[in-house]
Amino acid sequence: MSQQEIQSPLPGTFYRRPSPDAAPFVEVGATIKPGDVVGIVEVMKQFNQIEAEVGGMVAEILVADGDPVEPGQALLRIEG
Repeated sequence: MSQQEIQSPLPGTFYRRPSPDAAPFVEVGATIKPGDVVGIVEVMKQFNQIEAEVGGMVAEILVADGDPVEPGQALLRIEG
């Protein structure tokens, strides 16, 4: 199986869930398709949804909720 990464397009803070008390957008083992929201990057109080560009199974989540991220940084590894 091939692996691909979903990367952050922006610098900011990565969040796995839409709000602190909500379930995460995705978990390891989940099947996603292109366009699915997999997280949010906050930049100066603006919340930017990160959409999957590829489909497959979430093999690994590479950053923790609340971690700072840079453009091009891998967020998730997808098998498909």
